[in-house]
Amino acid sequence: MKYSNEVEAALKAKRPVVALESTILSHGLPRPRNLEVAIEVEQIVRDNGATPATIAMIHGEICVGLKTDQLDQIANDTSVIKASTRDLAILAATKKSAATTVAATAHVAVKAGISVFATGGLGGVHMGDGFDESADLHSLSMTPIIIVCAGVKSILNVSATLERLETLSVPVLGYKTNRFPGFFLTDSGYNLEYRVDSLKEISDIWYQRKNVHTIESAIVIANPVMNQLDPVLHDKLLTKGIQAAEKQKISGKDVTPFLLEYFHRVSEGRTLDINIEIIKANSKLAAEIAKALK
Repeated sequence: MKYSNEVEAALKAKRPVVALESTILSHGLPRPRNLEVAIEVEQIVRDNGATPATIAMIHGEICVGLKTDQLDQIANDTSVIKASTRDLAILAATKKSAATTVAATAHVAVKAGISVFATGGLGGVHMGDGFDESADLHSLSMTPIIIVCAGVKSILNVSATLERLETLSVPVLGYKTNRFPGFFLTDSGYNLEYRVDSLKEISDIWYQRKNVHTIESAIVIANPVMNQLDPVLHDKLLTKGIQAAEKQKISGKDVTPFLLEYFHRVSEGRTLDINIEIIKANSKLAAEIAKALK
């Protein structure tokens, strides 16, 4: 792995560091807003006392912390692909450039010694027969990291995703909420068993895991968006978006970016604004958590 000077210095000095995924940059937000948001999010992390470490693969090399030109490449190079953990060795061998998913970012972050990770929404179980499931879930079951998110993307099967997280022994903590957030929605309609209301509670749980020997998995901090999409509009967009994906025979890992783009376009940018609000709020909270852990 190759570290940016900023990240390397922070890790050596044992200062707080927050991992950031790059798939949001390459596939989650439209150009040119994607690069602007990436720069803004990194600054939010700095302003809240931590060092940002955006993770990606550049010409086959894993990079922990990106320079400005590397951020620009991930944001604007259309040949940049979306890479999960299984893809890393293949892309390293073929010298390809890729943006890392939640699974791949969490994997790299832990290997780099980073304990906190901010993203938008987790992947999960897709609608349908139940066999289409994001690698994020299995990855979180064996990756000891705190991941701050706005729940799972509301285009997924939320109930099935929560069941899978329980089966995989991944604890989910609602931050100042008893309800599981649904990305664009503050409330997905499902209760959470555990709630935390302070950074100290999160820190205490993180360190108590060592005492009870449950340090193998991630901890999910579910941070609900403040200004949600109108639920009626959301359900309409989801129904129409799924129909459009089926009509165009979109499947697998292409479904999520297709539906997100559909939401952004048909809502005339409203969901884009919410998506940006989510990643900014989660990055701020992640920086505060990273600082509290230190």
